[in-house]
Amino acid sequence: MSKLTKNQKSVADKVEAGKAYTLKEAAELVKEITTTKFEASVDMDVRLGVDPRKANQMVRGVVSLPNGTGKVVRVLALCTPDQEAAAKEAGADYVGLDEYVEKIKGGWTDIDVIITMPSCMGKIGPLGRVLGPRGLMPNPKSGTVTMDVAKAVKEVKQGKIDFKVDKTGIIHTSIGKVNMTAEQIFGNAKEFISTVIKLKPAAAKGTYIKSIFISSTMSKGIKIDPKSVE
Repeated sequence: MSKLTKNQKSVADKVEAGKAYTLKEAAELVKEITTTKFEASVDMDVRLGVDPRKANQMVRGVVSLPNGTGKVVRVLALCTPDQEAAAKEAGADYVGLDEYVEKIKGGWTDIDVIITMPSCMGKIGPLGRVLGPRGLMPNPKSGTVTMDVAKAVKEVKQGKIDFKVDKTGIIHTSIGKVNMTAEQIFGNAKEFISTVIKLKPAAAKGTYIKSIFISSTMSKGIKIDPKSVE
């Protein structure tokens, strides 16, 4: 086991093993236990009582974080010429179609989100081999394939994120940065968890929210009492 640094030792006892904190307590504590010199992300892991192998128990959704993500999101809008000006005005970092399709074919993926139109999917579909493994493939369910490209760009820039349960039944996502206030972290976390709760599949039996943890980059996980979110 690797040795703890001086900073890690100083915060190691702040999180009680086995204790479930309220969401408000956890939002404050995650700031206290972060020792990285860089601006760490605040991450959430929610374990669900679902079987993701069954289509009727897949949990996937989008949420607009009220306090933004805390990071600069690079957006590529792949659209027809008539939508380009509006997409640029909405804040898209890159706008176009054919030239970017060729760049992506060549391995360029220096972006965080791609937003496109249904009519352009014929050109983007073949890029699945490059975009799929990086989580960049546009999808109507996440709102990244739409007729209103400008609106989608604006929402992503303001803090809209998409998430889905993985094959082990866990949703893992980043909901902000530690330089946010505890109140902002709390607000984002509450909105995210509330959205996950609303998406409970009818086919899911037993306990739906099995556990919730919040952590920052390289910090210990803090267990959250699900009842403190309801």
